[in-house]
Amino acid sequence: MADTSQIKEHMNVIGADGVHVGTVDHLDGDRIKLTKNDSGDGKHHYIATGLVAEVEGDTVRLSANAAVAISVFEESE
Repeated sequence: MADTSQIKEHMNVIGADGVHVGTVDHLDGDRIKLTKNDSGDGKHHYIATGLVAEVEGDTVRLSANAAVAISVFEESE
């Protein structure tokens, strides 16, 4: 698993296929909260940090393709 302590606000989150998934709002425990600006429904979504393959520069790369990552989003209340 990647070092998630390097994940910071406004980092770009991409799938293993290089497709944009979202932008980091902040870390919330073992989940990444994404900004609602990238969301089609205007809500915050969460991705489990277990899907993070690597953190490099200003990019968080996931181990799953974008479509898979989006399909397992957790929505905020």
